[in-house]
Amino acid sequence: MSFMDKIKGMLKGHEDMADKGIDKGGDHIDQRTGKKYQSQVDTGQDKLRDEFGTRQDRGNPPQS
Repeated sequence: MSFMDKIKGMLKGHEDMADKGIDKGGDHIDQRTGKKYQSQVDTGQDKLRDEFGTRQDRGNPPQS
């Protein structure tokens, strides 16, 4: 069992909390870097949501 599989298993049933954590983490990075890397952070957040299946509306990603 890979590390990612273990994380996905722990997140089962808690997708909303994981999504909030991804948002908070991205916001913290944006704050610390003065939003210098905002587009890269947003891309990373989207990839995490796709990997963990936490995106609420897959057809319409959030706009920043």
